[in-house]
Amino acid sequence: MIKIDQRRRTLPIVVLLCSLALTVTANSQTFTSLVSFDYSNGARPYLTALVQGVDGNLYGTTSVGGANGPYGTIFELAPSGTLTTVYSFGGSDGAFPSAALLLATDGNFYGTTEEGGEPYYAGTIFKMTPAGEFTTLYTFCSQSACGDGGQPDAALIEGKDGNFYGTTQVYGANEAGTVFRITPTGALTTLYSFCSLTNCADGGHPSSSLIQATNGNFYGTNSSTVFKITLNGKLTTLYTFTGTGPSSGLIQANDGNFYGTTGPGTDNEGTVFGMTSAGALTTLYTFTGYNGTSPEGTLIQATDGNLYGTTFLGGAYYAYGSIFRTTLTGDLTTLYSFCAQTNCPDGENPSGALFQSTNGQFYGTTWYGGVNDEGTVFAVDAGLAPFIETIPTSGRSGSTVKILGYGLSGATAVSFNGKDSILGSKANTYLTTRVPPGATSGFVTVTTSKGKLRSNVRFRVIP
Repeated sequence: MIKIDQRRRTLPIVVLLCSLALTVTANSQTFTSLVSFDYSNGARPYLTALVQGVDGNLYGTTSVGGANGPYGTIFELAPSGTLTTVYSFGGSDGAFPSAALLLATDGNFYGTTEEGGEPYYAGTIFKMTPAGEFTTLYTFCSQSACGDGGQPDAALIEGKDGNFYGTTQVYGANEAGTVFRITPTGALTTLYSFCSLTNCADGGHPSSSLIQATNGNFYGTNSSTVFKITLNGKLTTLYTFTGTGPSSGLIQANDGNFYGTTGPGTDNEGTVFGMTSAGALTTLYTFTGYNGTSPEGTLIQATDGNLYGTTFLGGAYYAYGSIFRTTLTGDLTTLYSFCAQTNCPDGENPSGALFQSTNGQFYGTTWYGGVNDEGTVFAVDAGLAPFIETIPTSGRSGSTVKILGYGLSGATAVSFNGKDSILGSKANTYLTTRVPPGATSGFVTVTTSKGKLRSNVRFRVIP
């Protein structure tokens, strides 16, 4: 039987796309509400973040709603704000997707559902082609005593070995969740089951995505710890929280350190922290309520070098959440507080991470609010310039690299840290190239008729 979270309630169906632009003068940010979900086209995007496809459109998930009732959707959003439901879940193929999609190097999208999947209803892993062809790759609890885990609540990541890595919240050998690896064809290996150490010193119940750091190891968070895990499943606890634990996953910033957030504690409303690879943790900022409460979405580092995130609660209007920017040293600015107008048409309670599109703007979702109180998709223009994104962000000489951006059909040259490469197929939002012989690690640039576009992160050339 599929469990339905009571928070995922349904409301009357009204189809409406709305555009609400509000400028926050103090910080020169422009906020635009792009979509109000209406349940028929999905509802309640929860921890999801958007991802950009090769067609330049943005893709995401809603935790409930859609053509088949309460099970959730995959949607496509044009930069103009036109939303299309690409897939509606039906329960047997998965239910309640909470996490972001992954655009893999093969051009397909991969994702997880928290529940659903016959016959065990413990969650699934799926693949979807750009044309919308859907395949269930794996159903959790397929192994004896659910040793493979269940209820994945986090997005997959693609490792440098071409496999996908993720976490489950529950089950596994000790009923406290797992870390797993799965091949593109659906062969799953459990790398680690939490609560394997004395008194569960390794924590448990991870609900956030892993990251693969520049040293090749994976890093993540669970209910009480920050951990490192190798490709062969050796786990090291780097930091154990004595109060409230991590509320999001980690990012590795361009300074090599890791950054994350914690939820509200007895003496604070949540924090932003930094941590070295050795596990030395520093609290960079403590929320107070007026500037936000309960940060839940993973931070992102934007092209200006700052960190951006959201809080689920708090803000200038008390209980509806906020968008913030912080430097790597903890100088925080509130960019927007939700529910700025009567009845909150701009949305309430953002829980997922922001996403910076290659047009330079930020996009995100809210769980509640909007015209129908079923959640929204919004955009924030902070005045940052367009850029390109490489998929993957590392590779050996001669390997194929996809480049996402806008205005790429007129590209005349591409280079890797100053080393020229050969242009492959081109479209307005996508081109292909190869890592040239002799290239070194650094930024990738594409020359277009309107100037040069630089990659948002340094491309790492693997020896």
